[in-house]
Amino acid sequence: MRLIATGLLVAMAVLFVVARLLEPRHAAFAFVGAFAEAAMVGAIADWFAVTALFRHPLGLPIPHTAIIPTNKEKIGENLGNFLETNFMSYDVVHAELVRIDFAGSAAHWLAQPANSRAVADQAVSAVPVLLRMIDDKDAAGFLREALSGALEDVKLAPILSQVLSVLVAGRQHHVLLERLLGIVSGALEAHRPYIRQKVHEHSPRWLPRAIDEKFYERLMEGVQNTLEEIQGEDSEWRVRFQAATEELIDNLAHSPEYEAKLRGLLESSLSHPLFRTYVGQVWEDVRDRLLADAESENSQLSAHLQSALQAFSRALERNPAIQQRINDWLRTFAAETIVAKRELIIALVRRVIRSWDAETIARKFELHVGRDLQYIRINGTIVGGLVGLALHSVSLLF
Repeated sequence: MRLIATGLLVAMAVLFVVARLLEPRHAAFAFVGAFAEAAMVGAIADWFAVTALFRHPLGLPIPHTAIIPTNKEKIGENLGNFLETNFMSYDVVHAELVRIDFAGSAAHWLAQPANSRAVADQAVSAVPVLLRMIDDKDAAGFLREALSGALEDVKLAPILSQVLSVLVAGRQHHVLLERLLGIVSGALEAHRPYIRQKVHEHSPRWLPRAIDEKFYERLMEGVQNTLEEIQGEDSEWRVRFQAATEELIDNLAHSPEYEAKLRGLLESSLSHPLFRTYVGQVWEDVRDRLLADAESENSQLSAHLQSALQAFSRALERNPAIQQRINDWLRTFAAETIVAKRELIIALVRRVIRSWDAETIARKFELHVGRDLQYIRINGTIVGGLVGLALHSVSLLF
């Protein structure tokens, strides 16, 4: 564009010379000469104006030229102020973000099997790296501390009391009692020979075998009758069991002594060497399983994660209300974050512009707007020529 504008100036100069040479032959060449003369003036004036923005015309240090390089610091400062005032306000940023449907776009994108699979694979591929970064002893210690810390402020007895209350309300404690009694009764029947042998071994040697056998039969019959009696709906045993259960629930809910006992039992269990060893073994087993699955071509973890992502995306697509909530939260969060950090962004703009040398900043501006500025030179040439032609015509009237 610069070559075209300059070429047009040269063409006007040639046209002016030719018109002056041919003017004696015909009066029309005077109009051509006036046009070319004014066009040259307009072209040169606009060339000077355009060039003065970016450099000194012809290298001469004329005042008020090379405006952009000379005012580099001021440009950076004003550009930063302009961005901060007109672009980095909360209302402007939030209004722009309202146009973006974050949740809907993400849900639609994740609903595509290829995309959800890619996300799942990327997430699972990071598992081996993370696991190998963690020392086994540190991980086991972390699990123990996390479990201890999680239970530190928890009141165990009231929680257990509430659980038992739920069981009692559904009469599940009677079902449990009947199951236990059934197990005991079945175990007695299954081990009758063993029990008979133990009774004979502990009986006096002088006691006749028949009497010993009779004692065994009466013992087994008494135990079975007692078990059947306990299972009766209106038995005294059931009443006692109900009363004991209710008393236990009340003590767990209100007695500090029961809380202290449970707390002591828990702390002793967590600090026991067997528990420490068990936690370490659990961590090693979990780690090995995760590593094997993550490094497998048919990773179940990746498949489950993909299914979860697709299920989540489908559920999100069907729920515009949740999409709106997520979008509102993201827009507010993003707008507040950008506005809160706008001083850093503006400082970056100013710092980068200050770091440019004068020639660089002039070249960058000229590359962005120079094409339009060359059109100004072309238009100046044409408009100048037309004005010159009009003035020459007017002068002939006087």
